[in-house]
Amino acid sequence: MPQAWMPPMRADPEDLKLPASSSSCSPAVRGCLEASRAGRELTFDQGLLLANAQADDLQALVSFADALRRETVGDPVTYVVNRNINFTNVCFVGCSFCGFGKGPGAPDAYSLSPDDVVRKAREAWETGATEVCIQGGLPRDLDGFFYRDILRAIKQAIPAMHVHAFSPMEISYGVDKTGMPLGEYLQMMKDEGLGSIPGTAAEILDDRVRRELSPNKLPVARWVEIITTAHELGIPTTSTMMYGHVEDPADWVRHILLLRAIQKRTGGFTEFVPLGFIHENTRLFKHGGARPGARLEEHLRVHALARVLLHGAIKNIQVSWVKLGFETSLACLNAGANDFSGTLMEENISKAAGATFGEYVSPQDFRRMIRSIGRIPAERTTTYKIRQFFSGNDEGQTTPAQPQLNLLQNAPHVSYAEGAY
Repeated sequence: MPQAWMPPMRADPEDLKLPASSSSCSPAVRGCLEASRAGRELTFDQGLLLANAQADDLQALVSFADALRRETVGDPVTYVVNRNINFTNVCFVGCSFCGFGKGPGAPDAYSLSPDDVVRKAREAWETGATEVCIQGGLPRDLDGFFYRDILRAIKQAIPAMHVHAFSPMEISYGVDKTGMPLGEYLQMMKDEGLGSIPGTAAEILDDRVRRELSPNKLPVARWVEIITTAHELGIPTTSTMMYGHVEDPADWVRHILLLRAIQKRTGGFTEFVPLGFIHENTRLFKHGGARPGARLEEHLRVHALARVLLHGAIKNIQVSWVKLGFETSLACLNAGANDFSGTLMEENISKAAGATFGEYVSPQDFRRMIRSIGRIPAERTTTYKIRQFFSGNDEGQTTPAQPQLNLLQNAPHVSYAEGAY
């Protein structure tokens, strides 16, 4: 792939760095950062102050978050080789922020069989992928055991493939369709090979906002119930937040603090993934109900805020290059984030909403971009165990794991890190 495919940074990342103790930082923000550095959990009011940081205060927040990232997980930037498989775009939910879902009679509607999914998974495995991320729309006529059948088919064909699949919305739909209790349904899915669950369908965990985004979506209490039940059964999940639409900074803080509270109880989140709203092809934006996504400062603020508020709870903060693009992703990797997501190979949901970034990033391009900001590329498994560190400019040259980099691993009972949210 030509070098020109990777856009340059707008600014040197060093321009974003400012010591938190600088006299140009306001005393209130400095007090919040000093409290965090001392190991104290920040309150809602402190989080809200940081969520509204501007100018010098924002630079101080970004600089502090980057230092906190370095202290917590070191300098590697990790990525996973994976493939997205969106098995159908037929969906009745009608989320106003989605450009992916179609009616069953739409000319571009499609549905894959379990055999089709296995074929795509096998293609991924043969090109070096260690994970498939499987999600799709919700057709009205879905068989209740279809999700189980996909798992069974993949694990029979490729036993070593990690299957990261089925959002809480899909899990809830499977429970409704089968009539099984939630715990029994999730245990069945785990027994059939479900390795981890994407913590999507979260959007903003506030029912007022959720009613505006999608009245048919899960209420907050149900999302939390599904996530915590999965954790209790030993099924790890990611956590996400969609921002840049109708929410405000107070919603970010409440959302992140709820995730922090869940993590303190279950320990089952393996990372937090801020998801910038892609607006172009969505009803929410076209009908005047949302702003056109987030600006660069907002992306930096959200990623840095997450690093600070989740310190001591969730170690890994991921950038979504599909949502942000490469330039902004690199900037956010200097604002507290430490994971570059996955190669994906195939991504349809963000593209349908209007994302202009590609469907695939090769491992070589990940490594090139990571080196461009002076960090260490590292390919990981789904469990955040390092498969290879890469040093120098020779693509085949690797360095052995170093003891201090063991901080990348999560608590022993947590076995998942993100593939595609």
